[in-house]
Amino acid sequence: MKMLKITTTLAMIVLLYTIAPVYRILAAGPGMPATAVIAERVGYEHIADTLEALGTLRANETVRLTPGVSEIATRIHFEDGQAVTAGDVLVELTSAEESAMLAEAESLEDEAQRQYERIKSLVTQSTASESLLDERQREWRTAVARLEAARSRLQDRLIVAPFSGRVGLRNISPGTLVSPGDIITTLVDDSRMKLDFSIPAIYLNSLRQGSIVEATTPLFPKRKFVGTVSSVDNTIDPVTRSIVVRAIIPNENHDLVPGMLMTLNLLREERDALVISEEAVVPRGEHTFVLVLNMGSEPLIVEERKITLGTRIPGRVEVRTGLAEGETIISQGALKLQPGAVVRIQAIDDGTRSINELIRLRPETTQK
Repeated sequence: MKMLKITTTLAMIVLLYTIAPVYRILAAGPGMPATAVIAERVGYEHIADTLEALGTLRANETVRLTPGVSEIATRIHFEDGQAVTAGDVLVELTSAEESAMLAEAESLEDEAQRQYERIKSLVTQSTASESLLDERQREWRTAVARLEAARSRLQDRLIVAPFSGRVGLRNISPGTLVSPGDIITTLVDDSRMKLDFSIPAIYLNSLRQGSIVEATTPLFPKRKFVGTVSSVDNTIDPVTRSIVVRAIIPNENHDLVPGMLMTLNLLREERDALVISEEAVVPRGEHTFVLVLNMGSEPLIVEERKITLGTRIPGRVEVRTGLAEGETIISQGALKLQPGAVVRIQAIDDGTRSINELIRLRPETTQK
């Protein structure tokens, strides 16, 4: 007898659960308005998995300018923070003796060339020997080598910019005796910056050259600096099991400074995926659901659909299974509805208007 009562009770529960959606439809007859909802259509968006890291900025090129000889600085052709071009003379050192030696070497080279040309013409006329021509040619080559050495010694008295960029602080004044190793200034090419950061080695297979990096810094809290991965180190740190990645970030306005700390998001596995708003997701235990609307039925009945979620982005979430492109789901108020509820669409949320604007819209203007 007790077993019969339990069986009867279970049967009634099943019956009530089965006819509940039908009851809701009947209850929403004339004079019983359906629940107004805001819906959205499922579509594809271009997304990527993100990996957050901290990175340090380095200039594209950096060099500390020092003299190659010990001499007195006679002229300085730059100021603090000045932009310079590759080949610009920045500092002139004492070079009177080297200039005189260069003039002498040029004269000797010119004379040796003339002697060679004269003997060469005589050999053609058979009035001079070939051995004499070889001797004059050897003397000319020796004079050319001495001329190049004199030019090199004079060039050592000029400190030039090896590449285009900006100089730092000037550390010397005219008349200063400088020696090899003395830092005159620092030259950096900051037209683009190198952002070095470490990531766990387990993500190495999903990392590609050209992957997008979005970086921010507290110095410019409202700006996002976008760069691309240019190279990956060839060694994994055996202690941290991480690897260093380098990204290149354009810096045409020279806002970024070497040594700056940046927070970055590395975009991995970019793809087109079905994406819906987070508000449309209904969590229940270990599973997640959405409320789907059959747009071909009248009235509109809420259907619960189990889905599998993927990557989350601000305000949005990827759906891997359970939905198809073009389906309509409830995006606002899903937690307050039950499967089988009768609804009417107040507005279609396409992301161009706020929720308050959608609520104030008239239904007939949003379902065209």
